Amino acid sequence: MAGGPLEGVRVVDMTTIVVGPICGRTLADQGADVIKVEAPGGDLLRLMARGARNRGMSGKFMNFNRNKRSICLDIKKPDGLAAMKKLLASADVFVSNVRPAALERAGLDFASLQKINPRLIYCGIVAFGKGGVYYNRPAYDPIVQSLSGVAGTFERAIDEPRFVPMVMTDHVTGLVAAQSIGFALYRREKTGVGESIETPMLENMASFVASEHLAGITFVPPAGPSGDNRLLSPDYKPMRTKDSYITVHPNTNDQAVAFFDVIGKPELKDDPRFIDAAARSENAAEYFEIRAEGLLQKTTDEWVKIFAEIDVPAARYNTIDGLLDDPHLNDVNFFVEIDHPTEGRILKTKTPNTFSGGMREDTHHAPHVGEQTREILAELGYADDAVEAMIKAGEAIEPSAPNT
Repeated sequence: MAGGPLEGVRVVDMTTIVVGPICGRTLADQGADVIKVEAPGGDLLRLMARGARNRGMSGKFMNFNRNKRSICLDIKKPDGLAAMKKLLASADVFVSNVRPAALERAGLDFASLQKINPRLIYCGIVAFGKGGVYYNRPAYDPIVQSLSGVAGTFERAIDEPRFVPMVMTDHVTGLVAAQSIGFALYRREKTGVGESIETPMLENMASFVASEHLAGITFVPPAGPSGDNRLLSPDYKPMRTKDSYITVHPNTNDQAVAFFDVIGKPELKDDPRFIDAAARSENAAEYFEIRAEGLLQKTTDEWVKIFAEIDVPAARYNTIDGLLDDPHLNDVNFFVEIDHPTEGRILKTKTPNTFSGGMREDTHHAPHVGEQTREILAELGYADDAVEAMIKAGEAIEPSAPNT
């Protein structure tokens, strides 16, 4: 690795799908040597997402597993498990989204690993935290969206529970896990010892929802109903213009006054319903209705220019494909084309955040299952004949040729 705030940190990433891989990718993008440990067959995300040139290398997998190396070990077999423990003895961080009971059976729980590596930061990403009735149950993003109230916010807004069409709980929890690992690494610099972190999906997302929507029931007894009525309005969405859509968000008093002026409703600046932020929040439905009517007067381009001139936050609406044409993202070179050794020319996003002290200078393509198995075992001190024996026994696996 070269550069980045986590240069020199070795992370053993035994995670699958999205919640764990987004954590590992975040650490890898900042310079950590992230070693993705895969079971025979590999991460399920390799196969379950649309769009691939070769089997096992879906676009979604590649986006979440850049800058990592892959070793494939069968830890259900003695030598495979021994190699895993040897790898963990060399690591700074172990992150896993395997259920705790399974890790304990394999001797990969925190108490066992602390004996071989007392400096290890151990991060367990779980669906549900220890001590609750759901602990050790399996779950994926939609289960957590349903339990945490995310889907319920849609019912309040549009009278039907829905899922956010992204694995949002995976993203949020994966980023929280990466953040928590950073905190723990900082504390280890002062104490010299590692620690265990539990990062539960449900609790993190329930906190996310509750922070936004406890509202009046924050107080005991309640001072009003739950829910931010602006965010839960069915009109909280991009609004139509004469030719397409726009999102405009006049929040401060100055912005609201300027908005009323340009839509030809200057009298509303003195209307008690909209006189300040509290009044506009209380009367959000009427405020959104007035905004929707006013925006139909002009085209999106016309409004974008007007709002820029009067410093009111506004933006045109992007489709998923439209992101590729966004002028700001193009200016900052957000989308980058690179050559993958087996998948050809691919498009990836750059690391959004920058550090004045230096960024990771090298990049690594998303690996095939076990692409670096030999390389990593050699780093751990395994002789060539020992590696051959493990591969022959199926305890360590090399990548096969891409399946087209």
